[in-house]
Amino acid sequence: MMTKIKRLFKRERHDVDMTEGNIAGNLVRFALPLLVGNLFQQLYNMVDTWVIGQTGQDGAYAAVGSVGPIINILIGFFSGLATGAGVVISQYYGSKNEKRVHDAVHTSIAMTLVMAVLFTVLGVVMTPWILGLMLDGTSEDPAAVYPFAKTYLTIYFAGVTGLMIYNMCAGILRAVGDSRRPFYFLVVSAVTNTVLDLVFVFWFDMGVAGVAYATVIAQLLSAVLSALTLLRSRSVVRVVIREIRFRWDILGQIIRIGIPAAIQMALTAFSNVFVQSYIAGVNGDQTYSLGGWTTYSKIDQLLFLPLQTLALAITTFVGQNLGCGNLDRAKRGTRLAFLMALGTVLVLMIPLMVFAPQLSAIFNDSAPVVANAVRLLRCITPFYLFCCVNQIFSGAIRGAGNSGAPMIIMLVTFVGCRQIYLFIMANYISNELLPVGLGYPFGWFMCALVTLVYYKFFFRFDKYRLTAEQKEEENA
Repeated sequence: MMTKIKRLFKRERHDVDMTEGNIAGNLVRFALPLLVGNLFQQLYNMVDTWVIGQTGQDGAYAAVGSVGPIINILIGFFSGLATGAGVVISQYYGSKNEKRVHDAVHTSIAMTLVMAVLFTVLGVVMTPWILGLMLDGTSEDPAAVYPFAKTYLTIYFAGVTGLMIYNMCAGILRAVGDSRRPFYFLVVSAVTNTVLDLVFVFWFDMGVAGVAYATVIAQLLSAVLSALTLLRSRSVVRVVIREIRFRWDILGQIIRIGIPAAIQMALTAFSNVFVQSYIAGVNGDQTYSLGGWTTYSKIDQLLFLPLQTLALAITTFVGQNLGCGNLDRAKRGTRLAFLMALGTVLVLMIPLMVFAPQLSAIFNDSAPVVANAVRLLRCITPFYLFCCVNQIFSGAIRGAGNSGAPMIIMLVTFVGCRQIYLFIMANYISNELLPVGLGYPFGWFMCALVTLVYYKFFFRFDKYRLTAEQKEEENA
């Protein structure tokens, strides 16, 4: 057992070179551990939500479940920067330029440490303001949710460094095709989170604070494990502490690719805060509306995981193959990933709609909460077919090093079109939960339409293949 554990922190050919071999095999070997790992990562907030749901405190349940958009504002921004780092690393890895991989890894770690301090401060300071924006004025009794949400978020952001370090270290490993070890660390972290949730809430009666502390501790554990992996690795992504510093040319590349993705993810998450405010303001009881939306969101995240996983896989795949100038292979991989995404959604959506009541009751068995969640699930689930276009083709475009186009497309559709829809629907047509909730699939449809047009008629892989080749020559 100890020997197997030690292997996790050393190079035993954990990386996957996606520039050769069977395309489907590459994608599956990369995506499966990542999918299961992302599933365990979702367990953080899902277990928190479930545990609070068993206490019978509907206000606390709605609070824990409704803070997701707020968390995603800052985390989304950092994830965009991490995407930029991953693309840069994967392209240099594909071109077999080990020195530049080394420089990109250490620059990425330095950036993470600086951003961790900044995001901790911003998260704690901004929490009351954003919660007020989301909840105040939308209910006769916002105090039923507000104090619980504030407690959870303050603790979460105070310990957000662990999540950021893990995400960057895992992104570095995935950029060279290693999705297994990040998965193992998430399993350990998720189990830890679950055990601590049960102990803190049911044994020590800590309530919302207990689930927040459990999440922070579990995330810190995953950060320690992933950091140790890079520190002890014998591969090209090995981290040497004394060499952690900014290489300004590398940082410029990361920012060029990462900032558009960061802005897109952060503003999209911020727009979801407004969606949350519309949900909180629909006709009826706020607690049950938010509770139903919370349950829908937890199940929604599970269905979305395969798409996110394939999007990350195709980003790495395209990055590595354009790094070595393999244009045709990048195109074929994108088409195959899209077909895999469509097949996955078709297989999952029918049982999800059929068993919506049973799945909803797992999180909260309150009859009004379950009824709202079932209505949302059965009406919104078919629209996930549009998300296949958004996730896969945007992932391929980012893998080529172009994150500007996906940023503009998603901001216009997810933020602009969706907010216009919500304003008109809530104020002039119907301020009921389902019509307002359909603002989500409306944004997906608009994004799929524009993304497909851009990919088909305006995007050219050969432009980025030349960029990768020139980059290799410059650094030879």
